[in-house]
Amino acid sequence: MPHPADPSRRRLLQTVAALPLLGLAGAAPAAAPRWPAWQLLQASSLSEDGRMIDRSHDDQRSTSEGQSYALFFALVDNDPALFDRVLAWTQDNLAGGDMAARLPAWLWGRDGKGAWRVLDDNPASDSDLWLAYALLEAARLWRRPALQVIGQGMLAQIRAREIIELDGLGPMLLPGPQGFIENETTRVNPSYLPLPLLRRFAAVDRQGPWQVLASNTVALLQQCSPHGFVPDWAAWRKGGFVVDPVQGPVGSYDAIRCYAWAGMTAPRDPLFRPQLQALSGPLKRLRSGAAMWEKVDTRSGEGQGEGNDGFRAALLPYLQAQGESQQAQALLATLPSVEQQRAAKPVYYTQMLTLFGRGWMEGRWRFAADGRLQPRG
Repeated sequence: MPHPADPSRRRLLQTVAALPLLGLAGAAPAAAPRWPAWQLLQASSLSEDGRMIDRSHDDQRSTSEGQSYALFFALVDNDPALFDRVLAWTQDNLAGGDMAARLPAWLWGRDGKGAWRVLDDNPASDSDLWLAYALLEAARLWRRPALQVIGQGMLAQIRAREIIELDGLGPMLLPGPQGFIENETTRVNPSYLPLPLLRRFAAVDRQGPWQVLASNTVALLQQCSPHGFVPDWAAWRKGGFVVDPVQGPVGSYDAIRCYAWAGMTAPRDPLFRPQLQALSGPLKRLRSGAAMWEKVDTRSGEGQGEGNDGFRAALLPYLQAQGESQQAQALLATLPSVEQQRAAKPVYYTQMLTLFGRGWMEGRWRFAADGRLQPRG
């Protein structure tokens, strides 16, 4: 069941949710969704009240990651009514009714006794970044200042709880507030740091660490990817990035997002080219006619297996950014159509990665050099 929320907070949320429906000046009209693949994911995995469900787990879980991606896609699809439902569920169930004051728990689902509740209240910083970004850009595009208040509140919490100063480097994003620093080793996740989001935060929070964090993100990629393949996890110890002591040097389903984010970065961003150069491994392999490995030992540059549809789709923006349009189109042709996906069992993460990759190829959004979202139409 939802966490109890203060009545005043609930009234504030109800006011926020009502804004687009009241027809306030500048607010976007509720529009019919125009994105078939996103409609498919809604039909298979999004509840009526705005909960993104990962049906591949017995606990029928929802994560702050899933909620953040759903909020972003609702914004891209210009669907404020759906945006408000996803936001309401996320605030009420993961953040005690107020994300401006409390970062959302990362995991919610059915426990061993059959009760629906938060299963792990540690926030996940990648989700927090995407949630804050979606809120800030919805506030700008739909002219809804109440969303700006929530987004800025989240940024303040992220700065206070999820960004650490590393000796010899400067600011770096922790994967979450708790559990990632031990024995002078700080664990990090490279896929948690999309440059366009950091650029946007720098524009709206000029006193924050976002510009330096963007530069440090590329330094992270350069230092932990000796063969151009990035690991899922890495660690900072004694002045440098090293192999993660828990997950080792493997790059797989977390790391695949790094290539997608790099491909989505605006070409005018001064870090666009250095970032792609740090992540040159997949390009060399794909140019040779081989498939991207599902799992790569980033120390040796050797891998095994072949990723699923979502894994391959995540490489589409990366190839497009490298000028490899023919390669991208050939890869796109291997992916199932929306109708073929409709007949298959829903797999949340695969569908999300596919939405990012195919949606980008379809031109449904772009990021400006300062991180502003540029939706199509």
